[in-house]
Amino acid sequence: MPWHRAQTLEVKEGRAEDADTASVTHAFAGVAESGTIVQLSGPDNPTTLNFLPEAHIVLLEAKDLDASYEEGWTRLREIYGRGQMPRTVNMISGPSRTADIEQTIVRPAHGPKDMHVIIVKSR
Repeated sequence: MPWHRAQTLEVKEGRAEDADTASVTHAFAGVAESGTIVQLSGPDNPTTLNFLPEAHIVLLEAKDLDASYEEGWTRLREIYGRGQMPRTVNMISGPSRTADIEQTIVRPAHGPKDMHVIIVKSR
């Protein structure tokens, strides 16, 4: 995406910091059966972007939408091969939540409060 052309945005690359309010990342895959996105760690997609900012915006190419987890893992193995997998594979299905002893739901328990996935038509 040509973010550098946007005059009203402060665009930073690299890891997220505590003060960051939003992040934009790209997903390796989306899993239709559960509404999950699959994020791979790497220099262009640091894992901190998935968890530190309050809002997480994820870009997913339509061609990378898989019906099941099995399809996603198969594609991951085909692309990366054996022994060359990314250091981290995060599967995210939305903001985290928990309930304490009084069963009061707390959302988010950790990570972003909001998550938005934008499916981009593949070229």
